[in-house]
Amino acid sequence: MQPPLNHPEFRKLFCAQIMALIGAGLTTVALTLLAYQFTPTGAGALLGTVLAIKMMAYVFFAPIVGGLAHRFNRKLLMVCLDLLRAGVVFALPFVNETWQVFVLIFLLSIFTAGFNPLFQSTIPDLFRHEGDYTRALSFSRLAYDFETLLSPMLAGLLLLVVTFDSLFILNGLTFLVSATLVLMTRLPVRAPLNRLGGMVAQMTFGVQSYLKTPRLRGMLALYVGVAFASGMVIVNTVVYVRETLGGSEPQVALALAASGLGSMIAALLIPRLLRDRTDRRVMVLGTVLMSPMLLAVAMTPSLPLLLILWLAIGFGWSLVQTPAGRVVNRSSAPADRDTYYSAQFALTHLCWLVAYPVVGYLGEYAGIEVAGLVVGSITFGAAILGYHLWPDPDDPHP
Repeated sequence: MQPPLNHPEFRKLFCAQIMALIGAGLTTVALTLLAYQFTPTGAGALLGTVLAIKMMAYVFFAPIVGGLAHRFNRKLLMVCLDLLRAGVVFALPFVNETWQVFVLIFLLSIFTAGFNPLFQSTIPDLFRHEGDYTRALSFSRLAYDFETLLSPMLAGLLLLVVTFDSLFILNGLTFLVSATLVLMTRLPVRAPLNRLGGMVAQMTFGVQSYLKTPRLRGMLALYVGVAFASGMVIVNTVVYVRETLGGSEPQVALALAASGLGSMIAALLIPRLLRDRTDRRVMVLGTVLMSPMLLAVAMTPSLPLLLILWLAIGFGWSLVQTPAGRVVNRSSAPADRDTYYSAQFALTHLCWLVAYPVVGYLGEYAGIEVAGLVVGSITFGAAILGYHLWPDPDDPHP
């Protein structure tokens, strides 16, 4: 096995991913400030609507793009989607109505729903050895975690010298760089695919095939646990730290960073853990690990204990998310990877679409302690369901 970054084509794709992630992080901060500019008292509601629009676009359009991707040259399709994303982001500084924000975010999310699964499905084609692919997945997971930790800090530094509108421009530039790097990448040519059925059948092929595969149904159940656990951290950390503990904004950032650190540690360990353990065992273990950490929230932990709990939860969700590409790759034929990865993208984001509002309402109306008990129980139930749905021993064929 060789380090993934020694592979020149993966190195280009990885740099493209980093550029796009940094740009997306900057846009998240800029959208927050834009929402506050439009409606200072209703910025939270506006951002909540934006997130809902984003998730719905992911859920409904990822399978459509994935189901039709085989009709196009995948490299050119990814380049076009990056250019379209750049165009949308470049337009954001010029909006003056909230409905315009909704339309542009909807379009941006559609293009992202097409690009991200297609991008992920190209990586297995670059590596012949599954161990190399596993290490590449770890790098990809680390990129997401680094973006979560570093983008707000980078945005803060940039805002010292530029206006928040400039963050949108910078994001547009990152998409242009990403498109250039993808265009420079030499991807293996896939065999032509003539999928049976009409347009609707092709658009739904990925989701139907995904849900017919036992190991993928089991993995989707585990993602329900990931969605609720991460939703608890993302949605309720600020409420718990500020209201229950009376903490400060830097302490909120510290708690969120703890979960990111846990995720990064797990991503680094995944290649070693999977050498003599199955994906099923590691991913179920990660889901089970999150449950008692969430249940412990009912004890009203202090900030130091909360940091430990959030660190363990981040470690657990990374044990589930990092190997997921291996499972999807093993379950699909090379020619069908695009549509399987798109189905994975859509169905897992459906889990988050449900989890975010449920966790938020539980925290607001029942209290954080009760939310911890409920979410911890859901996560444990997801682990049990995933364990039973996923065959053992895992058949190497779908």
